[in-house]
Amino acid sequence: MQKIMIVEDDEVISSTLKRHLEKWNFEVYVVEDFEHVMEVFLDYQPTLVLLDISLPFYNGYHWCQEMRKVSEIPIIFISSTNENMNIVMAMNMGADDFINKPFDLNVITAKIQAMIRRTYSFSKQFHILTYKELILNLLEATVSYHDQVIELTKNELKIMQMLFEKAEAYVSRDELMIELWQSDQFVDDNTLSVNMNRLRKKLDDFGLDSLIQTKKGIGYKLAYDETASLL
Repeated sequence: MQKIMIVEDDEVISSTLKRHLEKWNFEVYVVEDFEHVMEVFLDYQPTLVLLDISLPFYNGYHWCQEMRKVSEIPIIFISSTNENMNIVMAMNMGADDFINKPFDLNVITAKIQAMIRRTYSFSKQFHILTYKELILNLLEATVSYHDQVIELTKNELKIMQMLFEKAEAYVSRDELMIELWQSDQFVDDNTLSVNMNRLRKKLDDFGLDSLIQTKKGIGYKLAYDETASLL
């Protein structure tokens, strides 16, 4: 069973989250001792942490930094202080996502499930994605076509994963930016274009020049014509 640790001093929010997540078969622990969060964290060994920013004794940024010293588990901030600088701070401290209050319980559940799936499936058997004759290896960060192997950067891998998971369906720029940088609010839109252009250049060098197609105002998708040679 996946274990969720909630670090939230609003008892109404924490108890509501606990009841809701338990209905989805999560084991949930709500922290009550806000002076010794790390002791609880090390003892409970959660799968994922939901962390508020404004807390007694030390804020969420502090605890996020402390957790990152010993663990790479997913950390999601839940906070009403949703200014861009707070989001940037959270990411710089090592958070994986930021959810604004008030939030929809179904949305936060979906985000938790997606975060756990992305984080923990890599170490299991779900690290290979296929599309036609192409193979994307999430563990090795490579895409293969016949005897060709293309090495990918971290961002290129994330882009390819989203395109493979939605093969032949368009993925919007906003979806890609949220996946790459956890928010589309403070990242220059041109940054995605730079990453996409580098990926396309790398694919072009291997003869995969038309693999990623663009539709203005819609997004990107994989499109591979098996009747045409990619070599």
